[in-house]
Amino acid sequence: MLSLAADENFNMHVINGVLRRLPDADIARVQDAGLTGADDPTILEWAASEGRVLLTHDANTLTAFAYERIAGGPPMPGVFEVSLKADRDGWGF
Repeated sequence: MLSLAADENFNMHVINGVLRRLPDADIARVQDAGLTGADDPTILEWAASEGRVLLTHDANTLTAFAYERIAGGPPMPGVFEVSLKADRDGWGF
């Protein structure tokens, strides 16, 4: 199963919805890893070291750091950028 990490400000309703449908889903929160307030490069490094794809709503800064990481060559399991608009469109989160 895919290992995921939820960015600090990721909507908990989305996480709870995933866990309702997939109780065994492997989702670690940045806060639970002791990284509250950490900068984006640190979060990406942690997610990569854990082999986790990062879930984020941050299209403004995190995505740019992810591209820099890919260009630089260190491991990058991936980033899923989830629009906050999905919550307003009746997805039921």
